[in-house]
Amino acid sequence: MMELAGTLPNQIAQIFSEPVVGWGDYRLLTLFSALFVHANWLHFLGNMAYLWVFGIPLERRLGWFGMVIVFVFCGALANLIVALRLPELPTIIIGASGAVSAVIGAYLGLLSSRRIGMLLPLGVFLQFARVPAVLVIGSWFTLQLVYTILGPITGLVAWWTHMAGFALGLIFALMARAIVHIKPG
Repeated sequence: MMELAGTLPNQIAQIFSEPVVGWGDYRLLTLFSALFVHANWLHFLGNMAYLWVFGIPLERRLGWFGMVIVFVFCGALANLIVALRLPELPTIIIGASGAVSAVIGAYLGLLSSRRIGMLLPLGVFLQFARVPAVLVIGSWFTLQLVYTILGPITGLVAWWTHMAGFALGLIFALMARAIVHIKPG
């Protein structure tokens, strides 16, 4: 299933190296289908946890259509950016990580003043605290950036997809604020 639905960067880069008339290749659909295929249940549940925390408030702000744009189109565009950035990558890109990262970027652009409830370890006890979203997203972003720069390019995680998705979601949110006059919350 992963071979059929996953994005192969070297194939996508090859398609875009041809004249525009060749860009109608069915393999471009894998930029979208890869968002809905995961390596295992842990991969899927990790993405869903982030989507639950950041996606529900974002959908309330943008509506279902705005959320589809952020998730599906920014996620597919993140896969495309990685395919064009790393055209020699022979590893299949699968998972919603780029799309979820776009949701996190859009959350930062639209809901940065919010607080996120977290369980923080204090010794042997867990303490519930409401932490500013900027700190939570900032620490997540820092980790993604470190792994993108220092992590292996051909590893099991497409770190560039996370960075591209985050940037695309943030750009979408800033454009939505400017064009539709969505106020940050």
